[in-house]
Amino acid sequence: MAGLFESADGGGAAIALDEFEASILRSLEVQMLELIGPPPGGGSDDPLAALFAEGPTEAPEDPALLRLFPDAYGGPGAPEDPRTDEMAAEFRRYTELDLRARKRDDALAVVRALDGLGGAGGVVEVEAGEFPHWLGALNDLRLTLGTRLEVAEEDDEGLYRLPDSDPRKPLVIAYLWLGAMQESLLEAMAG
Repeated sequence: MAGLFESADGGGAAIALDEFEASILRSLEVQMLELIGPPPGGGSDDPLAALFAEGPTEAPEDPALLRLFPDAYGGPGAPEDPRTDEMAAEFRRYTELDLRARKRDDALAVVRALDGLGGAGGVVEVEAGEFPHWLGALNDLRLTLGTRLEVAEEDDEGLYRLPDSDPRKPLVIAYLWLGAMQESLLEAMAG
């Protein structure tokens, strides 16, 4: 898949996607939205309900969600402290809903841009102000796919040598493409 970002006029970036690439990227973002879940209150228009909503206090059981919403305290190598679980629960309670909302907004920005192609391939132009949404959305997809594929930093090269018969191959190709896309967007931002 050759869809990579290039610098565009006005400080933005552009990516040419064929119909297949646009469809895959949109599908992955929609799946991300499903994984993240709906806004608190089921998307109620009541701003006060959202303002006073509290997030969960327990870490997600799904490894991909735990990667997207990690514990703020504790984890491997952290010093033993009986207050760690309590502090992590409090931090999660007050921050996770905002983090979920940001990740939802990032994914929606990409879906809306792809919807602008009308189900066909074409060029998506991304203004500089949209870069954080695209970078966040691409990063979240890579984190999720990397978790599902159990990618280890020291085994990254092994991804390139998977046989075509390996059932993980399509996800690995998507994972590598998303990384290249993310890197090309960073280069377009700098250029």
